[in-house]
Amino acid sequence: MPENTSTELRTAILFPGQGGFDGEALRLAHARHPQVRQVFERLDAETTTLFSRRISDLVLGPEQVELRRLLAEDPWVSQVAIYGAGLAAYEVLTAQGVRPDVLTGHSLGEITALVAGGAFSVEDGVRIVAQRVAVIARQSGFEGRMVALSAGAAKVRRLLELLEDPQLAVATENHDEQTVVSGPGEVLDRLVAIAGELRIGAVEIDAAFPFHSPALAPAVPEFAAYVGKLDQLPLRRPVYSPILQRHYEPGDALSDLLAEHFVKPVRFASAVRHLQESGVTTFVEAGGRAALTKLVTRLTKGSDVRSLATLATDDDALLTLDATLRTLRLAGLADPGRVPVLAELLPESVSAELFEAYWSEHGDAVLQRIVDDLAAFRPQPATSAATAPVAAPATTVVTSSLADEASGSAAAGPDRAEVFAELRSLYAEALEYPEEVFEGGVQLEAELGVDSVKQVELLSRVSQRYGLPPRESGFRLSDYNTIDRLVDFVVTALAGRPTGVTV
Repeated sequence: MPENTSTELRTAILFPGQGGFDGEALRLAHARHPQVRQVFERLDAETTTLFSRRISDLVLGPEQVELRRLLAEDPWVSQVAIYGAGLAAYEVLTAQGVRPDVLTGHSLGEITALVAGGAFSVEDGVRIVAQRVAVIARQSGFEGRMVALSAGAAKVRRLLELLEDPQLAVATENHDEQTVVSGPGEVLDRLVAIAGELRIGAVEIDAAFPFHSPALAPAVPEFAAYVGKLDQLPLRRPVYSPILQRHYEPGDALSDLLAEHFVKPVRFASAVRHLQESGVTTFVEAGGRAALTKLVTRLTKGSDVRSLATLATDDDALLTLDATLRTLRLAGLADPGRVPVLAELLPESVSAELFEAYWSEHGDAVLQRIVDDLAAFRPQPATSAATAPVAAPATTVVTSSLADEASGSAAAGPDRAEVFAELRSLYAEALEYPEEVFEGGVQLEAELGVDSVKQVELLSRVSQRYGLPPRESGFRLSDYNTIDRLVDFVVTALAGRPTGVTV
C-alpha cells in the first residue's frame, strides 16, 4: 500500500468533476508550462483514435473556449477536457516539486486521481472517461439533469421523499448548505418549484448527464466489464474516495468500484473533514474554476487550513497557479529543483524515488555542468570527408557589439541600460510573456514560474549572444534569478575582458 494512508498527512490534491474547466486559465497555463502540452498530446493520440478528433484543437485552438461551449459538443468532449485539465495541473505541480500526501477526486475527478496516483495510464484514463460517457448515453428512455440546492443533505432527502420518485436521488453532498440532486428533468422541475416555495435556492449544474443516480444502474455491469480489461497498476500515491469514504486498497477491483460510482453519492464534505482530521492543512485543487477550493474554504472556516486553486484566474485576470506555486514554495511544500525535465529522459528501470534521492544530492552539480557545457558549446559546421580541411581551423574571434561601443576601452564596459533592454526582450520572446512583466527585480522562478531547466536554456542563449566565456566553478544558477542580476552578470563579464575574445 502507498505510504501515509492514514497518518502524517499534510497536503492533499483535489481533482474536480462536473464544471471543473476554465478555458482561459488552461490557455495561460499552456503558454507557461510545458507539462500542459505534454499531457494533451497524449490525450490527442487517444481521442484521435476513438473519435477522429484532437481534444487540443477543441480546447487549445485559436479561439477561447469555455465549458458551456464544450457541453454543446459531443458528450465526451467536456468530460475529457475536465480530465485533461486536472491531470495537466497535477503534472505542473509535481514538476515544481509538490509531493502530495493524498489525492482525492470529486465524481469524475476520482478517475483523474486514480490516474495521477498511478493505477491507470494517462491513455487508459481517456478510455475510461470516454466509456463512462458512452454507456450512460446508451441508457434509453432516461434523460435527466443535475440541480444544486442551497440546503443540507438531510433536508433535501426529506424533500425527495415527498416526491416519491425512485429515480430522484442526492448526487453530491458538497457542504452543509449545498446538496446536488440528480434525476429526470420533469421531476426536477417539480423539486425546484417546491424548493422555491420554501425559499431554498436552486441552480442547474453544467453536466452532460445526471450522474450518481439509481437510474444508471443498468450501465454498471457493462462499464465494469470494460474497465476490467484494462491494466490496473499499483498505486504510487494514496487516493481517498469521497464516494467510498475510505482509501483505495491494493486488493480493490477498481473496475467494480468505478462502476458503482454511477449510483452512489459523492460525500465530499465528509471527505474533506476526514482528511482535515487526519492532518491535512493544505488542499490544492488541480483543475479549473476553483469550485472545490471554495468548498474547502467554507468547510474548514476558522481553522488553519489553506485551500489553493490552480487553473482559475483571479480578480486581475492572473493565473492562480502562479500564486499557488509561490505559496507552496514559501511553505516548504514545493521544491522545483528536485524534479527537472531531465527526469523524463531516464529509462523506465529507474524509479521516481531513486531519481529524487539522486537529484536531492547531485542536482545542483548536474545543472551547473549543463550551464558550463552549454556556455562553451559551439556547434561545428557540417563538412564531408572529401572537403574537410586538413590544417587546423583558424582561431575564431567573437566580438561583442556592446563592448565595441565602449569607446574601445575595456575598462569602460558596456551600457547597462542596453543590456537590460536586450535581455528583457530575449526573455519575453522565449517565454511568450509581455516585456513589461520583466521588471528588474521580478523573481524568474518564484513569481514567473520559469523552472531551472528553462533558465539553463535561456542562460545559454545569453552566453551565445554576448560571446561569454565558460562559467567559473563557483557559479550558481540560483544567484541569478532576476533580470537585474543577469544584467549585472553580463555587464561585469564583458567589462572584465578585452573586446575580442578568442574561443
